[in-house]
Amino acid sequence: MKTIFNNSINKKNIGKEIEVYGWVQKKRNLGGLIFIDLRDRSGIVQLVVRPENKFYSLAETLKNEYVIKAIGKVVERESKNKNIATGDIEIDVTDLVLLNTSLDIPFTIDDETTALEDTRLKYRYLDLRRNAIKDRLILRSKVCSVIRNYLNDHDFIELETPILCKSTPEGARDFLVPSRMSKGSFYALPQSPQIFKQLSMIGGLERYYQIARCFRDEDLRADRQPEFTQLDLEMSFVDEDDVMTTVEGLIAHIFKEIKNIKIKLPLMRMKYNDAMRDYGSDKPDLRFGMKINDVNEVFKNTEFEMFKNAEEISCLVVENSADKFSRKQLDSLSEFVKTYGLKGISYLKIEDETTGSLAKALTDDEIKQLKTELKLKKNDLVLFGCGDYNTVKIGLGALRVKLGKDLELYSKDKFALLWIVDFPAFEYSEEEQRFVATHHPFTMPKDEDVDKLMTDKANCYSKAYDIVINGYEAGGGSIRIHDGEVQKKMFEALELTEAQIKTKFGFFVDALKYGTPPHGGIAFGLERWIMILSGTDNIRDVIAFPKTASGNDLMSECPNLVEKEQLDELGIKLK
Repeated sequence: MKTIFNNSINKKNIGKEIEVYGWVQKKRNLGGLIFIDLRDRSGIVQLVVRPENKFYSLAETLKNEYVIKAIGKVVERESKNKNIATGDIEIDVTDLVLLNTSLDIPFTIDDETTALEDTRLKYRYLDLRRNAIKDRLILRSKVCSVIRNYLNDHDFIELETPILCKSTPEGARDFLVPSRMSKGSFYALPQSPQIFKQLSMIGGLERYYQIARCFRDEDLRADRQPEFTQLDLEMSFVDEDDVMTTVEGLIAHIFKEIKNIKIKLPLMRMKYNDAMRDYGSDKPDLRFGMKINDVNEVFKNTEFEMFKNAEEISCLVVENSADKFSRKQLDSLSEFVKTYGLKGISYLKIEDETTGSLAKALTDDEIKQLKTELKLKKNDLVLFGCGDYNTVKIGLGALRVKLGKDLELYSKDKFALLWIVDFPAFEYSEEEQRFVATHHPFTMPKDEDVDKLMTDKANCYSKAYDIVINGYEAGGGSIRIHDGEVQKKMFEALELTEAQIKTKFGFFVDALKYGTPPHGGIAFGLERWIMILSGTDNIRDVIAFPKTASGNDLMSECPNLVEKEQLDELGIKLK
């Protein structure tokens, strides 16, 4: 059995005979001496095979990715390599065993590779050997260990909840699993353990956690996968402050243990409406400034037709950047915001003479007032959006994020954390022509809004909170409804019939009648956490065997067709 990893070998081992295992990263023949870079999970150690060595001819045949065992004496290197942990030593080989050969590989096992992502996903078992992927998976393992140790020390109980469960509404599409024993009936894979973790509170367990697998059949993007992992927490006898304070302690502990960064507590809290007003997003990236400025007052008497009839006029001030943007680049930004519903952007460049697409459309007084209100300086660029409130804020918010990245306004090593609180309880679905739950139907509304559930849904707010890190929603949760009467009102507000409530949530509604304690919790997207901590923006980099953007596994070639006999057993006929 292997007992030593490469990166643990150092000057303290000089003179000792050791046994190492791994893959051939590289072989070099220099003046008769054969040097082999042996790679294992931890890193590289250099082997040297001399011409008089009886294994010399075997060493000559070794190729990249051959698997070998070597025994030898640790000696100090003449030419040291400061780029690797074992750069002060090498192993003078006395015994060499070829354990397995390898075909020529489709891409190099190196930190930098030109291989297409699809190629790397097809040969994912080879891609795992690259530090860029392997190190993130090791980081993921360490984070899970830190989480478990912290929560165990704070009296949480780790539970497992069912993978085969009941399909419920008010979320993404379920993945369905047909039942062979109850033909025509289906299980659903859980989108989250939401109901079950609440049931564990009803069960009197008081503090629960789980690193849970979840499944959602939704359109994918860089930070989504059809199957993913959540850290789920639930606590009894708590309010919002209790949950957020507990979670902040965990977050600070993770950053300290993993990044050796001290997070200042308590974290900043920002109301949802303020976040949308100032940043156009419920997950604002606060590593840089550039708030969205409301300039409606400046143009309240304007004769400029485009602004005159607009519900909302807002702008971004890009400081000291007017000379960085050509007309072509500004046109590109205008095209960018169109994907968010804006018709485009207009702009001013603050120079000796104010120029830009709005320079002749605005009066001297309006430009002067803008300069005063926004404290504009020479070489500032002002980007305007107008239209309905939500479209303007969301469009400019997306543009702000793009500019922050393009202009490198923040460091990837910087972390900005905050809570978003006081979310709307409902959002209007154009598709369903009704109000739906912003989070889920078990979220407790604000005490002062309970009586408005039926009469003023647009102005009802909930005891919900999200933790945001560097522009990512890293976790979200709420205080749950524990009062059966309030839960009944919520179902009525969501226009669920008695039959729907009984079919979808009957067992849960019944459970609420048996002494349910006040409770609340939160769920973290584990992959997003690892993305943030490891500095990648692609969720596939932090999952051992991920799917493509279309939900396919190129390595195992699934989803795939199944035999007709399997479908017959399930009572299923393909349409």
